[in-house]
Amino acid sequence: MEVYIPSFRYEDSEMERGYTVFRIEVLVNGRRHFVEKRYSEFHALHKKLKKSIKTPEIPSKHVRNWVPKVLEQRRQGLEAYLQAIIFENEELPKFFLDFLNVRHLPSLPKAESCGSIDDLESDEPSKLSHQPVLLFLRDPYILPAANDNAANVVIEGVLHGLFYPHLQTS
Repeated sequence: MEVYIPSFRYEDSEMERGYTVFRIEVLVNGRRHFVEKRYSEFHALHKKLKKSIKTPEIPSKHVRNWVPKVLEQRRQGLEAYLQAIIFENEELPKFFLDFLNVRHLPSLPKAESCGSIDDLESDEPSKLSHQPVLLFLRDPYILPAANDNAANVVIEGVLHGLFYPHLQTS
């Protein structure tokens, strides 16, 4: 898993004071997605993480001014923070993976301690699976779509030539 914070934006709201939103890029098993979080969400995550794993320092909660240079330093600090957590911990808590919107398989409980579904949703660390799973109902590159009534002469010719070269068509 790789995590980057490529950008941030300032969000101005009539309901509350303006705030900064950090855009987090998450790469897991070759798939990329983005999550947006405010600093307050990072801070809440940090407080929770400190209870279960060793955490690096998080950038200061208080910022003297909101100029782009200061926000860029905060972005870099938060990026380094997330990367350090991933690098230094083989097993990551479920709530950390949830923070990044990463789907994961929970650790299966032992047979003798099998209880309710709540046992599977605990904050116990779970290992990330690094094994890609592929499933094709049909080959999307060779077979035509199921609703395609017209035969694809080129594909049929190539397949016929590759797999049945000894057969002649008239």
